[in-house]
Amino acid sequence: MGGIEFLKGHGTQNDFVLLPDPDGRLELTEARVAALCDRQRGLGADGVLRVVRAGALGEPSAGEWFMDYRNADGSIAEMCGNGVRVFARYLVDSGLAAEGEFVVGTRAGDRPVVVHPDRSVTVHMGPATITGTSVTVVAGRPFSGVAVDVGNPHLVSLLDDDVAGLDLRDQPDFDHDVFPNGVNLEFINRLGEGALRMRVHERGVGETRACGTGTVAAVAAAFHLAGTDTGRSTVHILGGRVEVTVSRGASTLSGPAEIVARGELDEAWWAAAGS
Repeated sequence: MGGIEFLKGHGTQNDFVLLPDPDGRLELTEARVAALCDRQRGLGADGVLRVVRAGALGEPSAGEWFMDYRNADGSIAEMCGNGVRVFARYLVDSGLAAEGEFVVGTRAGDRPVVVHPDRSVTVHMGPATITGTSVTVVAGRPFSGVAVDVGNPHLVSLLDDDVAGLDLRDQPDFDHDVFPNGVNLEFINRLGEGALRMRVHERGVGETRACGTGTVAAVAAAFHLAGTDTGRSTVHILGGRVEVTVSRGASTLSGPAEIVARGELDEAWWAAAGS
């Protein structure tokens, strides 16, 4: 058997390994995902995007293609906003979808996307729903936050002091009764009218340079705290910046998507990674 095709891409430096697998034949185990994402023994990534035809894994979608997304630790995740952008660009670049608007299936539901001529991508992210409040603890310091559901769980904490001073190397604590399946933790500063700065510790990954659903959650939480549920904001993350709009029952995320490299995984490495 020949090698296994892969591509490497990123959206605002939130990076992914893409595995084209139209019929869902790859045995994509937790161990293999973790090995692929390891930055010493694998390719290195924040997650894996498997490209499969809708229905091949039993997941319903009105679109032709489904994004099977896995976190860096191998766990299955519902949705990834930066990942969808990279996924959509791959489909267009490879001739599997036409430039413009089409639908990508995810475990959080179908996501309409628009791939623009410059290959930036706008994703219709669905509703960003405020679900309550909770607390996270970073290096012994508690931060109150707004819980937001963007198809996956988030807790957004608005800080007066600079988020750059936070130590996010270790997993912050959170209320496991409120978030039994884990949570993405966003820490934000207001930068004036229509702009936020954000850092994020992602469930199953650690601190990342960007989180697409996290930027949507951050904007929704910031507007909620300001007494509204509608608006547009630029979000500055470590990997760049994105544009987010939120309104009652809907949100969009717009930003770049880059394909960096492609190649083949060694068959012997793949077999050993799954053992």
